[in-house]
Amino acid sequence: MSAVNHLRPLCGYRVLDMTRVLAGPYATMLLGDMGADVIKVEKPGCGDDTRSWGPPFVKSESCYFMAVNRNKRSIAVDIKQPKGKDIIREIAKKSDVLIENFVPGGLDKLQLGYEDLRKIAPSLIYCSITGYGSDGPLAKRAGYDVVAAAMGGLLNITGHEDGEPVRVGVAMTDIATGLYAHGAIMAAILQRQKTGKGQKIDCNLLSTQVAVLSHIGSNYLIAGKEANKWGTGHESIVPYQAFKTSDNGYLVVGGGNDQQFSSVCKVLGMTNLSKDVRYTSNKDRVKNRRSLVATITKRILEKTMSDWLEAFEGSGVPYGPVNSMQETFSNPQVIHNGMIQEVDHPVAGRIRIPGPAVKFSSHSSNECIAPPLLGQHTEQVLKEVIDYKDTTIAQLQKEQIINK
Repeated sequence: MSAVNHLRPLCGYRVLDMTRVLAGPYATMLLGDMGADVIKVEKPGCGDDTRSWGPPFVKSESCYFMAVNRNKRSIAVDIKQPKGKDIIREIAKKSDVLIENFVPGGLDKLQLGYEDLRKIAPSLIYCSITGYGSDGPLAKRAGYDVVAAAMGGLLNITGHEDGEPVRVGVAMTDIATGLYAHGAIMAAILQRQKTGKGQKIDCNLLSTQVAVLSHIGSNYLIAGKEANKWGTGHESIVPYQAFKTSDNGYLVVGGGNDQQFSSVCKVLGMTNLSKDVRYTSNKDRVKNRRSLVATITKRILEKTMSDWLEAFEGSGVPYGPVNSMQETFSNPQVIHNGMIQEVDHPVAGRIRIPGPAVKFSSHSSNECIAPPLLGQHTEQVLKEVIDYKDTTIAQLQKEQIINK
């Protein structure tokens, strides 16, 4: 394989990352995983909010921050100062993409908005991530994952039936917004190859959450059906949920079609269920959910998790245990898929972080740049990207415009 084929897809592209917390940093991390030079702009002295989110910390470093900031370089710049704004403008001229998640209008007030930067960088792809949209009645509200998840319907369908709303354990609305932003940026890069022009991309948490309601949203819009909470179960498929085992584990079993349901019954040693007129079709099983789930629950409680895992192996039935973090990262398939990355961090030492989900045949995804220290690459970036001299950098440090 030639050296060129070892290049990652976005090698040679530069991303100016003016985001913090999760949705934006997640998007820029994905671009960094693909080889883009991601320059993360942080506030001198404190940096990204997540640098202080913990415990856990490793020495002085937040595990939360390190989870979503690999493959980036950090510069600490006070963008409220005129010379700080100049730095951003100069880097923007040399960048392909700028991503920001300020409150709508925040960067416009600093003359760093899209209309300002397109005049000096017409090919720049400018992606704004907001809570509710760049305009509209709620645009100025601060947007946080759990609030957008609540307003976008997710909390109303998450939790046990008749129970209180439950937050998803990971900030999935933020992460999904980052995924949408990453995909839109890739499309805009392709479009720029045809037109030579950049553009503005708007992503927001609320629209993302509404979009990913998927069939639950269409059930309402098409059929007028309001959604319910189903615990680990599924509104339209039975059985498809977690069942408790005799050793207090939880096993998820799915019977997505009649053949799979028949196989479930065979593994359970209850072939009579598949012949019961109440459960002949999925429609029947959904209608008679309570009696069927109660019967399967009682049966699975009779054996241990390991007993059932052995019984279902090779059955063709979708199944698996509800794993802890220790069990997840010890899973042989997770290890085989390279989902644990090890990297040397300048303060935390040798650390392990979740790896990228996507693999390319053209290059290895095993190597990455450690999540940066605050301002770790300020001097390097100013010299390399915008040709600032040592004397200029020293003066900026003296004026507290930048920190190393």
